[in-house]
Amino acid sequence: MRAAAVTALVFCPVAVPASASSAPGVVKAAIDCPSGYVCIYPEINFGGQPWVRRAVDGSVKDLPSAIRDRGSSIRNNSDRTARVYEKRNHSGRHVCVTRSGGSIHDLRGYNLNDQTRSLKINRNDCG
Repeated sequence: MRAAAVTALVFCPVAVPASASSAPGVVKAAIDCPSGYVCIYPEINFGGQPWVRRAVDGSVKDLPSAIRDRGSSIRNNSDRTARVYEKRNHSGRHVCVTRSGGSIHDLRGYNLNDQTRSLKINRNDCG
């Protein structure tokens, strides 16, 4: 039962009014990342439906298909650091996002745009 509840939190669609998503020149509001979570967004500047992970649930060796090789920005609203990697099992190029509100609005600057494959969450400092 717990696994079903956690899975439901991982990728929850949020309704956006048609006028907000289809009107030209209208800026869509970013979906907030809840406290205690790490959120990976499929668009730069925290756009699109984020994939969320509760930091206390730990690392992910192979991200789910909903965000695998699709992440373009990341926000960390947890008390742990988050590292997103280009390959499975926490290997290859990576970037570290600091705890307590750290974020990267555009992974293109790190050559990791649309190359998110695994996520490491721990208490080690970035650097």
